[in-house]
Amino acid sequence: MTMTTAEAKLKERVKELTCLYEVTSIIVNSDYDQLETSLEAIVYSLKRGWQFVEDTEVHLSVRGYEVKTDHFLAGMVSITSDIKVFNKVDGQVIVGYPSEKYTISDFLDEERALLDNVSLAIGNLLERKQIRDSEAATRRKMERTDRLHILGEITAGIAHELNTPLANILGFAELLKEKVTKIENVHDLEKIIDNAIFSREIVKKLMFFACEMPQEMKVIQLLPVAENVLNLLRPSLKHKRITLSKSFGTKNIELRADTVQLTQVLFNLIMNAVYYSPEGETIAVNISETDRDIQISISDKGKGIEPKNEDKIFEPFFTTKPLGEGSGLGLSVVHGIISSHKGTISHKPNKPNGTIFTVNFPKL
Repeated sequence: MTMTTAEAKLKERVKELTCLYEVTSIIVNSDYDQLETSLEAIVYSLKRGWQFVEDTEVHLSVRGYEVKTDHFLAGMVSITSDIKVFNKVDGQVIVGYPSEKYTISDFLDEERALLDNVSLAIGNLLERKQIRDSEAATRRKMERTDRLHILGEITAGIAHELNTPLANILGFAELLKEKVTKIENVHDLEKIIDNAIFSREIVKKLMFFACEMPQEMKVIQLLPVAENVLNLLRPSLKHKRITLSKSFGTKNIELRADTVQLTQVLFNLIMNAVYYSPEGETIAVNISETDRDIQISISDKGKGIEPKNEDKIFEPFFTTKPLGEGSGLGLSVVHGIISSHKGTISHKPNKPNGTIFTVNFPKL
């Protein structure tokens, strides 16, 4: 009898060690982008590691992931271990038996220790994933900043080179218009003038992006500027039957800025929200301040930004609008102006659909 008991205990220890080895192997070879697959493999490995394999059920939930064996039910006799990520409880693993057949005493002390070890290993896996994701995000941000800096230098050069010939075209066309008498020729000259003016405006936007435009920085009240932009855009809101939700903080929010450029930032961001919002939807404009900065957030309920475009939207000439509806300079200009004001701009999904752009300016 003693021999049988010792043999049974040995088999259980082998089973537990095999389970821990399997879990460790799964974690070592885990694909961070296919984490649910790894967690599912861990759950079924745990099931095989318990004393009564046929009746063992496992449930794992952590960070939005939920994996369980086929017959796991609430109310089972169970033991639980918390999953901690950077010392914060972020989920748990539950191993259970049917309550009609087992009691809590049917769990072995070694099984409790095994469950704690597996929870610790899962927590370590999630910590590594978070570090990897953070490093990747930082690297993408640095690459985007370098790319925008290079584009800014190139853009500034192009803008300066184009300014002189455009001024000549516009000037000589105006002189010719004064001398030409035939109506059809006047129309042709007017087309030249209109297109030259349009091109000059694009050059001006390029110079805004490259921070080459002179700024008139002064202390201004933010809310009147925002209200003025909203008044300018009311016809567009009315045309698409879009409801405006606004939440402005204290009345006297002051910042050091160029009024014209700040107006351009707000106009572009709110106009984009209007453009991408379906008819009859709501856009939200929120302005608040903390001890350190002033925050402006503009959210829409459109289709959102596709992941493949997330790092491109601030690049000049990139646009998702149909041909002829956008030059692709709006957000690049916005980025340039905000950077020149020592601020930052970021975006995130507006769940369940849409985008939230957030601008932070330093306080005085």
